[in-house]
Amino acid sequence: MALRFSILGSGSNGNAALLRSDDARILLDAGFSTRRLSELLEAADEKLESIDAILLTHEHGDHAAGLAGLARHPHIRVFANRGTAEKVQAGLKHRVTWNYFETGSTFTFRDLAISAFSVPHDAQDPVGFVVAQGHGDLLSPRRSVAWLTDLGHAPGHITGHIRDVDVLVLESNHCPELLQADTKRPWQVKQRISGRHGHLSNLAARDLLAGVAGAAWRHVYLAHLSRDCNSTEAVTATCGAALSARQCGYTIVPPGEGAAAFELA
Repeated sequence: MALRFSILGSGSNGNAALLRSDDARILLDAGFSTRRLSELLEAADEKLESIDAILLTHEHGDHAAGLAGLARHPHIRVFANRGTAEKVQAGLKHRVTWNYFETGSTFTFRDLAISAFSVPHDAQDPVGFVVAQGHGDLLSPRRSVAWLTDLGHAPGHITGHIRDVDVLVLESNHCPELLQADTKRPWQVKQRISGRHGHLSNLAARDLLAGVAGAAWRHVYLAHLSRDCNSTEAVTATCGAALSARQCGYTIVPPGEGAAAFELA
């Protein structure tokens, strides 16, 4: 029994991750065209035809763009809450066979248990996910991944969801100084990004990492970095000490790139 997790791509232009278990192949978000998703999956020794399901956090294009091309792949089950599904469906030419879940619930798909919890972001009903395999005993140890990529701040309930996971993927979207100095984005966009329903800054990511008592993390990915308003160097400068104090492995995913697979044996 094992899980294998890899980030296919992460950043303002697209987000998707691949989780492989004994019985399932799922995508966490699908924020690239189906052609690009196919390329990214092939680089990870997988094929779009082998994907069983997509878990969708919210309707924004950098997380949901791939659904536009799924008419050719009707076998892929798409899981979303009703608010997200309705927003995405309104922009599609084909009808998706939706599998609805309630925000705040836990549901199963094959050998995986999936918890969907609310996050503060400027979308219809955005969620984060914890995906787990196993029952937590000697014969079936629990392995889990948290996917937490779009949130303006971290309410208290977030800590309870992410404390005990093996792998945490956390947004570290922007450096506040670089965001304010950026000349491409108008003031209103900067306010949205830095607001309480926007995106997590490096400072906010650091505070969350440092504030979770007794975390069981084996590896942390800092992801969804802005290409213009952040850098791996800025994230390291702000979050490196908090990550090192955790004594776990960590990866800062460069803007627009993915990350190598992590095995949860």
